Amino acid sequence: GNLTNLTHLEFHGTDLTGEIPMEIWNLVNLEQLLLNGNQCSGELPSEIGNLTSLVEINLIGNDISGAIPPEIGNCTNLTNISFSHLGLTGSIPDEIGNLINMEDLFLRENNFTGSIPSGIGNMTQLYHLDLRDNQLSGSIPPELGNLTNLWKLNLSNNQLSGSIPSELGGMINLFEFSIDNNQLTGSIPSSIGNLDSVGIFDLERNQLSGSIPPEIGDMENIAEIQLHGNQLTGEIPSEIGNLETLEILNLSGNELSGEIPDNICNLNLDFSDGSKFRVAYNRLCPPYPSCIEDHVGHQEIGDCD
Repeated sequence: GNLTNLTHLEFHGTDLTGEIPMEIWNLVNLEQLLLNGNQCSGELPSEIGNLTSLVEINLIGNDISGAIPPEIGNCTNLTNISFSHLGLTGSIPDEIGNLINMEDLFLRENNFTGSIPSGIGNMTQLYHLDLRDNQLSGSIPPELGNLTNLWKLNLSNNQLSGSIPSELGGMINLFEFSIDNNQLTGSIPSSIGNLDSVGIFDLERNQLSGSIPPEIGDMENIAEIQLHGNQLTGEIPSEIGNLETLEILNLSGNELSGEIPDNICNLNLDFSDGSKFRVAYNRLCPPYPSCIEDHVGHQEIGDCD
């Protein structure tokens, strides 16, 4: 506690136990606090707000419980928060939106409830946003569309509801778009066509309806499309055949109908590999394109001509 000029404190993987000493939260010049890979317990105190010089805090893999104190919003120099795989509860405080220099926000594998703060949309330098494996509810804030530098968005395995905001098409540098295993409804917005840097597009196991927008064909760097386990209807858009970089296409378990476009055979997929190509459990009608006629799986064809 007397080391007031200390700027860097690292005890990574040193089997520390017990609560983090209160004296640490008075080190007002501290820029890095790296305690990941230990067995520290207790809660984060409101005094975390004293660390106004803090740039990076990493507590991954400890046994920290309780809520994130709203005073964390005082730490406006923070660029990296790594609070994954702890035991944190409560809601993510709105004050986190004050951290406008944030680049990496890792809060996955906790027990957070409540909604995603719209103030995260103020973090215009954000590169990674990982909130997967929590119990977050409510809708996805449209303000996330302001995150034009975001490379990875993972909101998977929560209880998010409502529709996918069209504003998310503003995340023009996004590589990973993973919002699978939620309770999202409504249609896939056509603005996804703006996400031409996306390589992974995973919306599986939601309650999405409507048709697959033809603008999906504008995602020119896409490698993986996971849409299975929704309630999508209409035909598979022929524009999917334009996706030369596609390696995985899973549209199974929907209510897609009509004929499969012949240009699906333009894709560089191994259609015989069920982990790479799946369209089973839809209402797709024969005749099927020659490249996939043995790989369409079960189809409800009662409504086909």
